[in-house]
Amino acid sequence: MKALIIEDETAAATNLKALLREIDPTIEVLTVIDTVVDTIQWIRSNPLPDIVFMDIHLADGEAFKIFEQVDVACPIVFTTAYDRYALAAFKVNSIDYILKPIKREELQRAIEKLKRFSGHEKAEYVEQTQRFLTARAHSFLIPVRDKLVPLMTEDIAYFYTADEKVSAYTFDGRNFPMDRSLDTLMGQLSDTEFYRANRQFIISRKAVSDLSVWFGSRLQLNLCVKTPERIVISKARVPDFKKWFVGI
Repeated sequence: MKALIIEDETAAATNLKALLREIDPTIEVLTVIDTVVDTIQWIRSNPLPDIVFMDIHLADGEAFKIFEQVDVACPIVFTTAYDRYALAAFKVNSIDYILKPIKREELQRAIEKLKRFSGHEKAEYVEQTQRFLTARAHSFLIPVRDKLVPLMTEDIAYFYTADEKVSAYTFDGRNFPMDRSLDTLMGQLSDTEFYRANRQFIISRKAVSDLSVWFGSRLQLNLCVKTPERIVISKARVPDFKKWFVGI
């Protein structure tokens, strides 16, 4: 089995290679690539491997950008530090992922699963992964009376849910009903541009005007548009939010 590792953390890549040797010494790691650009170039110039282990966040952006340029028609296992909101999208679509730090038993389980696939099952898995990746939204079609109106994600300041209804609010003051949950939306949106602030809000980075320190070591997000209620980041999520906000 030939494997490609797409990972921008040297320690994580080294650990993954060591675990693969322990689990199955016949697995050949072809190379380790740490950027979107280099991955695209490599895939264009080489035969596809039997399996790809792919980190979500790379040195020059989200790994999902790779699939906008090349067809990766082989099984992919995502290695990720995603939070529980974004992981829901992987679960719903039955896409294999391994949470960092990678544990031997979880890696072994993923490899054994793929080894058991028949040719048809492998092709079906690849197709399912492709559908999931291409579904990550750049725009939405919103039903308005007897028409479908395109709504670009770049025009959305935030998503808000109340009374089990989700709406998208734009920078120019409009709002549109959405036919999916915040969990589903978070799996489709770019996680560098949008952040799940709490149970009520997904916010756009461009919409954040400034931050206020709130009591209990929490943060209040102040947007450049009006919101139905305060947007508060819990104390536990403040470090994660700060990393996202400064682009780490």
